[in-house]
Amino acid sequence: MCKVNNKFSLSLLRAGVVFMAAIPAVSFGADATTQSSATVIEPIAITKAADLVFGDFAPGAGGTVTVSTSGARTAGGTILSTAGNTPTAAKFDVTGNADSTYSISLTAPASLSDGAATPNTMALAVFSDLDASNTISGQVSSGTLTAGAQSVYLGGELTVGAGQVAGTYTGDITVTVEYN
Repeated sequence: MCKVNNKFSLSLLRAGVVFMAAIPAVSFGADATTQSSATVIEPIAITKAADLVFGDFAPGAGGTVTVSTSGARTAGGTILSTAGNTPTAAKFDVTGNADSTYSISLTAPASLSDGAATPNTMALAVFSDLDASNTISGQVSSGTLTAGAQSVYLGGELTVGAGQVAGTYTGDITVTVEYN
């Protein structure tokens, strides 16, 4: 039988503890880093540059008055006047982040009204384009802010009754733009 020296065992145990303390602990975790970033762009904006104006006219036999997106006015059964208000297409200037695309929506009344207690009305149809190209139908639904700007043009057609009551008829058209 072999006899082990207790002092030797104790020394060996102490050496093992010191040796184990010098060995780094094994880790089961890991980490990585990411960089965060954000880019703030110019908000989209729209301003009215011109109103849609049909000018002055007489009802005649009744019919239509049309103002194209270029501002050209035509009559169908009505009598156009060269006096009074000059016909113009509505123009809206849109600005924002260069080369961004955006959606266009418009809300127009179904008719213009004279504001009387029992209002007299004329049916209104509106149309739009992006280049004032004399359009008389259709709607644009999107655009691109080339160099950060673009214009939207609105024209319209009024349906005038043969006995249309004289007066100033109005209605608000709202154009909304939003980045895509």
